[in-house]
Amino acid sequence: MAADDVPTSRSVSRPVPRFEPIETERLLLRPVRESDVDGLWERRNDPATSAYQAWAVPYSRDDAATLIASILAHDGVPPGDGWFQITVDDRSTGETLGDLALHLTFAGRCAELGYTFAPAARGRGVATEATAALAEWCFDSVGVSRVSAQMHPDNLASIRVAERVGMVFEGHTRNSFWLDHHDGTVENSDDWWYAMTREDWVAWRDRPNATPDEIRLVEIGHENVRTVLRLATHRSQERFVATTATSLADAFAPEPHEGHPIVAWARAIEADGELVGFLMVAEPNAAAPEAYLWRLLVDRLHQRRGIGRRAVELVIDEIRSWSVPAIETSWVPGPGSPEPLYLSLGFEPTGAVEDGEVVGRLTL
Repeated sequence: MAADDVPTSRSVSRPVPRFEPIETERLLLRPVRESDVDGLWERRNDPATSAYQAWAVPYSRDDAATLIASILAHDGVPPGDGWFQITVDDRSTGETLGDLALHLTFAGRCAELGYTFAPAARGRGVATEATAALAEWCFDSVGVSRVSAQMHPDNLASIRVAERVGMVFEGHTRNSFWLDHHDGTVENSDDWWYAMTREDWVAWRDRPNATPDEIRLVEIGHENVRTVLRLATHRSQERFVATTATSLADAFAPEPHEGHPIVAWARAIEADGELVGFLMVAEPNAAAPEAYLWRLLVDRLHQRRGIGRRAVELVIDEIRSWSVPAIETSWVPGPGSPEPLYLSLGFEPTGAVEDGEVVGRLTL
């Protein structure tokens, strides 16, 4: 058999189930209708909505009508080059909040998702709720092996949606996206790729969410260091905290501070017997008589369980035994910042800003 005659997975068709409306706690996900033209047209012309998207503005009503007509021309979700549009309504009011886009490839074996929501719908977890429901349908009803999404590296809102539904950062592609504007100009940018396999999705769906019964700070040694190295935040949170690999490198070979060597006190965070995080303190020295909470990281699968707060409380108790007057730390402000945690624990901004980070101090 010649190489060209060998069948590939792209050529083996698989039946794709008809998309039926999906109800979540607050939302109704339904196939697009002709009556959705005006809403789609308005959303795509909103400057904040279109800033990082694949269409140029002004986006005409005819463009919206043509897009919807092309989708309605298919009998359901097309496995191939076509996209399927899903409208997201508020279940209680019937108001349209936004839309989802679904692209099936490899004869329905992989899915790419897109999401666009009106400004009034943002900040309420609506995009996450809708996208999670569509991803579940793709895995459970279509049987895909992978769900992915692409977005501009500066599109933090879209990035956080991808992370909140369980997707993992897979790569940064350079000069990989081109947008043709109506005035004839062309804009070039990078892309971030997020995705989850079915195994990733199951791990995210089944992750623990209860407050642990016991939190301990444990020493890091040869028996657990590889587990510590695998602990990771969401990619978007790396602007707030370094990776465990970088932190351990800093602990092993720290840069001197004002001519004095830094000694790092590093511990893994254990919750109910499982390693779930990492923290590190710079011990006081002659140039810096106060302890410095240098790093705090909780693995993405164990966040929102109160682990970070309890770990910091434990390290505060530890540092009190060192007989030092205070603890300092610092944070980058912004959505997702640990700032609210530190403020609630009694750290007060000193007014200093170092390398773009706000310095906070807790008197002991």
